[in-house]
Amino acid sequence: MDLLSDVIAVMRTGEPRSAKIAWRAPWSHWFDPVAGAAGFQVILHGSCWLTRPGHPPLELREGDVVFMAHGQGHTLSSDPASHATGAQTVTLCGAYELDPSRAHPLLLTLPETIHLPARLGIDLRLAIELLSAELTEPRLGTQALVPALLESLLVYILRTWFSAEDSPGWAHALRDPVVASALHAMHQNPAHPWTVATLAAVAGLSRAPFARRFAEKVGQPPLTYLTWWRMTIAAQMLRDTTDPIGVIAGKVGYASEFAFATAFKRQFGLPPGKYRRGQNGGG
Repeated sequence: MDLLSDVIAVMRTGEPRSAKIAWRAPWSHWFDPVAGAAGFQVILHGSCWLTRPGHPPLELREGDVVFMAHGQGHTLSSDPASHATGAQTVTLCGAYELDPSRAHPLLLTLPETIHLPARLGIDLRLAIELLSAELTEPRLGTQALVPALLESLLVYILRTWFSAEDSPGWAHALRDPVVASALHAMHQNPAHPWTVATLAAVAGLSRAPFARRFAEKVGQPPLTYLTWWRMTIAAQMLRDTTDPIGVIAGKVGYASEFAFATAFKRQFGLPPGKYRRGQNGGG
């Protein structure tokens, strides 16, 4: 799997939610902040204004998408300068539940609000149109399609953002062929006995320049990131599977269950068995 797919699969919890809403001017609605969530607003018809605490108002036009990566509260409203009444704006809103305890640095470095103008991304437009159609006229299979379309929309939003040349943060790491090669190798085979030297070889650099470049782009050394990612995968398997702890240890690169338990406790503050019981409602 590629890195973005991995990150979404590991962090996602619960079911995504969405709604299609028609507003008549004058109107204003406050969307509460939600910890551990990411949300979006799509302007399907008309225009409106986005207001966020500490930021100037942002005008949104038909086809625009805004993504709130950290669940912050915000207000959508009709044009405060216009006295027209009855003008309609149609929005598509949605929210994703994410695991805040294991927030991937890729998502942590996203800005509070990502604004994607209507001109960006034909694939994003198509995902929006499909989701809007299912919410407007539910049919056979809609309940299965809507969650899948919502997850597709999340991928398209993030893909569009990370593909933009001026995107900061982890976008630089994903566009750097050396760093991206090493990240891909770790995500493709987290159980491999990686060292800085073998990762540098995959990336096509000598050990020291690779380590410096990776730390600069990612924000942490290669093996620190690898351990964090292995423990994140292990936590997901402890929550979502019945695999024995020894099997999980092997899947994330530990030949010894004891060594795995030690590394896991260092990350989470409790041993794997106790973590699993706590996640599944046990003591």
